[in-house]
Amino acid sequence: MSAKNAIGKNVTIFEPVQLGFPSREHIGKNEWNGVVIGDGCIIRSGSIIYSDVIMGKGCQTGHNVLIREKTVIGDYTAVGTATVIDGNVTIGTNVSIQSQAYIPPGTKIGNNVFIGPNVVITNDMYPPTGIGGLQGATIENFAAIGANATLIPGVVIGRGSFVAAGSVVTKDVPQDMMAIGNPAKIKDLPKAMRKNDDNNVV
Repeated sequence: MSAKNAIGKNVTIFEPVQLGFPSREHIGKNEWNGVVIGDGCIIRSGSIIYSDVIMGKGCQTGHNVLIREKTVIGDYTAVGTATVIDGNVTIGTNVSIQSQAYIPPGTKIGNNVFIGPNVVITNDMYPPTGIGGLQGATIENFAAIGANATLIPGVVIGRGSFVAAGSVVTKDVPQDMMAIGNPAKIKDLPKAMRKNDDNNVV
């Protein structure tokens, strides 16, 4: 049994790693689609990347990272040590995910996003009943999530907005605003932290 992996040029892999680990739908098959890893990526030891994962060029993982099936990661994105990306997640380019973050299925992360250490994103409002189904959060371009923050299922973190460390976000955060506290309250974002386009900070 083996995965059909596609590894780009100048990829550095520090063994041991597992690439193309079979998702449940592939268990028992002799061959299945593995991972696609772009040019110049760095995969550090202990990482397990499941089948049907696509990583763009210049990405890197820390140690002991788990990336489950059908996750798509854009160019130059970094996934920190001991982070779990639990499958069916979309992540943009130039994203920085710090150590020990948890990202569940259905999460959508834009470009140039910062996710601090120990951030927990949730997708089940009433575990373990499954009432209402699963719904991941959406984090739009240039947003930043501080350390130890928790995002409740289905919230939208607006473009260029900021979630303060330790906050519990229970409702959408509008563009260029700040969420702070438990439950988080919405406040004005300091002007120095705002973005005026995809390339510049005001």
